[in-house]
Amino acid sequence: MPSDVIMPALGMAQETGKVLRWLKAEGDAVEKGEPLLEIETDKVTVEIEAPATGVLAGVRAAEGDDVPVGETIAFLLAAGESLAAVAPAPTTLDVREAPAPAEPVGRRRALASPKARRLAAERGVDLDALAGSGPGGAVLAADVTAPPDRAGGAAVSGIWRVMAERTTESWRTVPHFYLRREVDASRLENWRAVTRAKPGQERTSHTDLLVKLVAEALRRHPRVNSTWRDGTIVPGERINVGIAVAVEEGLVVPVVHDVDRLSVADTVVRRIELVDAARAGRLTPQDVSGGTFTVSNLSMFGVDSFDAIVNAPQAAILAVGRIADRVVAVSGRPEVRPTLNLSVSFDHRVVDGARGAEFLETLASLIEEPAGLVG
Repeated sequence: MPSDVIMPALGMAQETGKVLRWLKAEGDAVEKGEPLLEIETDKVTVEIEAPATGVLAGVRAAEGDDVPVGETIAFLLAAGESLAAVAPAPTTLDVREAPAPAEPVGRRRALASPKARRLAAERGVDLDALAGSGPGGAVLAADVTAPPDRAGGAAVSGIWRVMAERTTESWRTVPHFYLRREVDASRLENWRAVTRAKPGQERTSHTDLLVKLVAEALRRHPRVNSTWRDGTIVPGERINVGIAVAVEEGLVVPVVHDVDRLSVADTVVRRIELVDAARAGRLTPQDVSGGTFTVSNLSMFGVDSFDAIVNAPQAAILAVGRIADRVVAVSGRPEVRPTLNLSVSFDHRVVDGARGAEFLETLASLIEEPAGLVG
C-alpha cells in the first residue's frame, strides 16, 4: 500500500499546520528520512522528513494551505504501486475522532477540531452557531473561546491566536498571586561587564545572567520548579528556563534546557541561538518544549515593572523591569544605586505565599551577591 504523508502534530495544542514549501515535486523519487516539505505550526517552522522511500504522488495540499493535524497530504509510492486504491481526500477537519453517530436528516455536522468539540461540550457552546476560522470554515478552539462579536476585527496569526487562547485559559484557571521586590543591581552590572570583556562573550545580556540565577534559585526551591497536574503537584525532573521573545506574529517562549548544568558562556550561546531562531521563524518543537519556569524581560522597552501571566502548566514566571539609578538608603544614608524591580507570578495551587517569598528572597540575594556563580 502507498505510504501516507500526514500533517504531524508537533504540540498538544496544535490543530492545524500550514504547508510552507514542498522540497520535492510530484513524481520525484524520495529516500526515507530525506527532507520532504516545510510546515508552520502555531509555534515553529520545521522540515518534515519522508516516512518511507518512494515516489511522491497524490499531493493534496498546496503551499500556503492550512491542513488539519492527522490529515493525509500526499503519498509515497513504492515500485509497482499506484493511487488507484487510495481513498478520496476527507471532507472533515475532525480526522482524529471516531465516526460520529448519525445526525438527524437535513442537519450537517459542523466542521471542528477535537479540541474545539471538547471545549464546546464543556461550555455548552453550539458549534453550528460559530463562524470557524480554520480551513474550510472549520471551528477551532480559539473560535469557541473568543468573544461573541468579532465583526471588524483584524486577522491574527496562528502564534497570536494560540497565545491569546493560552493566556486566557491560564488567567481563568490558575489562581495567581504576585510577589515584588526591588534589588540592588550593582553586582549584577559588574558581573555583566566582567563577562562581556571575555573573548566570545561580548553579547552577554542581563537576561543570560538572570536565567543562570533563576536556575540556581530553582535548584534550592524545587517546589517552584513543579507543576499542577490532575490535583497533584508534580516536581520537575530538569531545570528548563523559558525566555519570552516577542516576534512579529506574537510571543514565543524558547527554552534553555538543563540551564543549571550550563556555564554562563554556554547559556549565552544557547540564548542567542534560540532568539535568532525565534525571530527567523526557525524554532524546532524541541526548542519550545519542556519549560519549567519562564523569564520575561521588558527592560529594553524602558519598563520599570510589570506583572506577567503564569505560563501554565508552569508554576511561576519572573517579570523583569529596567535597571535604573535610584536613591536608596544604605546604612542610614541616601545613596544612588542601580536597582532592578522584580515581580514573580505564582500558581497558588503549587506555591503558597511563604514558599514564594523564600524563592524570591533567594533570587534577590543571588542578584545582589552572585558569588560562586560568576564565571
